Amino acid sequence: MPPEEDHPQRYPMVAELHARPFPKISVPSHVVYLAVKEPVEAAARPREADFAHLCDLLGRHGAPQPPLGATHHAGGIGRYQLSWESHTEFVSYLAQCDGVSSRPFDPAETAVFPDDWLRAAPGKRLVAVHIRIEDMPEDPAQVTRLVDDWFVPENLVCTWVVDEDIILAGDFRIDPAGQMRFALFVRPGTGPGRVGRVVQRICDLEAYRAMSMLGLSRARDLTGRLNSLDPALSALIASMRDADTAPELVLNELLDISYELETLAMRLSFRFGATRAYAALVRERVEILRETRFEGRQKLGEFILRRYDPAIRTVFAAEGRLNAMLERASRAAELLRTRVDVDRSAQNQKVLENMDRRSDLQLRLQHTVEGLSVVAISYYAVSLCGYLVYPLARELGVSKEMMIAGLTPLVVLAVWLMIRRIKRGMGAH
Repeated sequence: MPPEEDHPQRYPMVAELHARPFPKISVPSHVVYLAVKEPVEAAARPREADFAHLCDLLGRHGAPQPPLGATHHAGGIGRYQLSWESHTEFVSYLAQCDGVSSRPFDPAETAVFPDDWLRAAPGKRLVAVHIRIEDMPEDPAQVTRLVDDWFVPENLVCTWVVDEDIILAGDFRIDPAGQMRFALFVRPGTGPGRVGRVVQRICDLEAYRAMSMLGLSRARDLTGRLNSLDPALSALIASMRDADTAPELVLNELLDISYELETLAMRLSFRFGATRAYAALVRERVEILRETRFEGRQKLGEFILRRYDPAIRTVFAAEGRLNAMLERASRAAELLRTRVDVDRSAQNQKVLENMDRRSDLQLRLQHTVEGLSVVAISYYAVSLCGYLVYPLARELGVSKEMMIAGLTPLVVLAVWLMIRRIKRGMGAH
């Protein structure tokens, strides 16, 4: 099939699979990782500023510039190999250099990212990781002595990873230079590709951990606000049972609470959704490392379970509580609507009863008016007929009074029949 018959996204989609290869890292070496994020609205940030900041760093070393609009870049800057990537909410820089300083975690090794360049970043530093990679000593006890000297013992994680080819150690603390430090002790014969994958996963784990925990402060603020809204909503629902409480007042208060809850949900939905996604990535990175215990030391998975998971569960609990209160407010609105409908039905029933009574009175009044109408019409008809029968009464020798008396029943009957016929013709019964 000729290429023009392919889907226009076929080649870009395949290229995306190979756009972010793992770095190949030799031993010994050191790695400096940096993640920069806008404090607010990071997902909608102008990506051109991130790209310009990368070009500034490359220009300081005379390195080739990436194509405009690139979302990832790999190349050399001086002695370092740099990998840059633009993520949804942050940008990451990973710089690797062969060799290590005689001084463990020497701050000079992080100078690849100058302070003035970092201050000019379109965002704030969220993650800074310094990784020291050494050959594994023949005596494992020497690893124990080194990590005890380098890290805080009560927070120390020291564990075998990737089929016991590498020992990973770190304490998840920020040192005076602003770096979070990790050490890798690599078994001889381990390929640079495997070392690079472990390094990348450590950096990903720390970046996703930091990103996921951004929701913790939001969750704490939300919990404080929900603590004040919850009693108000409960009291409002309880007041709905009081027949003396006007539904209009309850509705106004319920609308205020529902509006605030919906506003909170709208403002926090992205952050909580991102926390859920990043937390899943953290757990995935831990599982991929395939760790086993080293000399009874704390494993990475245990540290995550004890120190990280409670924070994430706090975020999920706050999100769940917000959703539960939204549902309660919705059910309260349904109950209030039902109460209003019942009250309205009762009012309508009373209106119908009043209308029935008025209709009955109108019908009785109509019958009364009809009777009076027959009398009135008959009175005038008898008077007219009296003028017509005067000559006839005189010829027959009958008095005028007797003739009118005889005509009156006939006239009244004729008028009543006429009115009845008219009513039937109009559809009245």
